[in-house]
Amino acid sequence: MSYPNYGPSPYGPPLTHPNGTTILILGILSLVVCSLIGPFAWVMGNRALREIDGSGYVYENRGAVQAGRVCGIIGTCLALAVIGLYALFALIFGGFAILDGISR
Repeated sequence: MSYPNYGPSPYGPPLTHPNGTTILILGILSLVVCSLIGPFAWVMGNRALREIDGSGYVYENRGAVQAGRVCGIIGTCLALAVIGLYALFALIFGGFAILDGISR
């Protein structure tokens, strides 16, 4: 038994946000290659989600935009953690160097 052909959808084909793939790629790269890309994915993802939610249409790549945004947030947090650890090590070992220089 075959189903009847109802014709095209009255809403048209599903829309895709033009920056969806870019945001997802930037988010993934911020986790894998360079965490400094993370804030760009985060900001672009926020902007794209605002545009998607404000448009009233259903976008088929909203999940990809949100995934790229979340990856950007995680990449940014990792970058800040690494910078904080570098600063902590610089303070600790710099303090030891200063104390070692004073005691001689």
